[in-house]
Amino acid sequence: MTGAAETVQCLDPNRAYTVLVCDLIGLLPGADGNPDCSEARRHIENKGGLFHDGGLTVHANLEKGRVHFFYQPDLSTRDELIAAAGQGQYDAVIAAATFIPKETVFPLGGVRIGAGTGNMGSASWGGGGGDGGEAPLMNTPGINSRATAQMAMKAMLKVLPDLDVGQLHARVTAGDFDTGKELRDYPTAKLEGKTIAIIGYGNIGRELAKLARAFGMTVVIHARARHREWIESEGFVYAATPLDAAKGADVLSVHVGLGNLDTGTGRYANGGLLDGTVLSALRDGAVLINYDRGELVDIAALDEALTSGKIRHAAIDADLFRNPDTGELSGPMKPYLRLVDRHADKLELLPHAAADTDHPSRVAGARQAVDQIMDVIRLRKVVNLKGTLPEGYQSGGTRTPPGVGPVTAHHLAALAADRAVMSELAALAEMQASVFRAFAESKEESLDLLVSEHAETLVRTINRSVLLAERLGLTGRYGN
Repeated sequence: MTGAAETVQCLDPNRAYTVLVCDLIGLLPGADGNPDCSEARRHIENKGGLFHDGGLTVHANLEKGRVHFFYQPDLSTRDELIAAAGQGQYDAVIAAATFIPKETVFPLGGVRIGAGTGNMGSASWGGGGGDGGEAPLMNTPGINSRATAQMAMKAMLKVLPDLDVGQLHARVTAGDFDTGKELRDYPTAKLEGKTIAIIGYGNIGRELAKLARAFGMTVVIHARARHREWIESEGFVYAATPLDAAKGADVLSVHVGLGNLDTGTGRYANGGLLDGTVLSALRDGAVLINYDRGELVDIAALDEALTSGKIRHAAIDADLFRNPDTGELSGPMKPYLRLVDRHADKLELLPHAAADTDHPSRVAGARQAVDQIMDVIRLRKVVNLKGTLPEGYQSGGTRTPPGVGPVTAHHLAALAADRAVMSELAALAEMQASVFRAFAESKEESLDLLVSEHAETLVRTINRSVLLAERLGLTGRYGN
């Protein structure tokens, strides 16, 4: 009950706290045909919050000493956001893809559902980097990492192996095919043995690496040098630069984010990271996947690579916005549209849909965002901080789904408290150690007998150890 008592004490009983939710917190249609937010709503209410449809202006006499969540997922334009939250009407905000303008004011902070925070532009926390503001900026890393990685894998599988299943289906359904005589005209090559270069060892990059390895691909990862030991410990190949990673790769997939914005030039640190030099290092006929940020690819270099055949297929997932009054398009996808006339058959362009269309991920992210907002308001504790920690707040560390993100001391401490699990892991480790030690110390003439006696049990315990380690999130890199 200690935690509950602390929670109550930190709420001012003489004021009502207000939180703007300006994105959908559920995507599947409900009984009324609209996106269903009921799961997240129940979570808010179970946490002691109050849920309101609509904005703050239509609700009066708010109950004091409570946290009120105002659901306005249709807010989208800059003017709408400034009108709704430009005067500090709300204490905090939860957003997903909606761009939060600099002029909006949220004195107690904001959470972005997802990993990147480039759209969280409020000056309250110093913009998308979260540096220099008076309120904390947070995100929910790892929530949609698996969904994004799976969609990136799907993009690759649409063209590799390069069997024209559409044409074969059409011929079979028309009764126009003879397997014995014509199948030889459709040679292809499996994914096993091909190389995928992954730029970035964050949550999404690592999840994609695991998927690619399951298909027998060689996985080369470029990341900061401090990650090298962990990358190699998982059996992946480390590359010091994006160019080194791209050399001879059959697939290139980028997952690094935009990096910091240079206010002088207006360019992000990773803008144009995949330039002509990197793309030209790929194997001829390679596949490019950018399910991260549109600005990461040099458009002119991509145009040249598609023309020459260096890249046979490019799958891009980036924001595209349309002005409802003028029809004018904007966003990082817009420059790619210039390539459609020349390369339509080599392009797959999506409107930043890879992760933002996954209902379970959105609900899980919304629930976690609510928890983080409640922690900030009630305890002044900041979980998954982006940027600098404002004065008066304490860090609550990081929180990611099991198995996604680094193994942390907090996570290990929580597992260690489960005595049954710890006992099983210890027993498995001891059994394996005793068998391996017996193998190492045995005489050559008795080794065959030892193997026949212990091999089945040994392999079974190894399988169980691996399964437990993955289920408990004990694989990957370690981080504080």
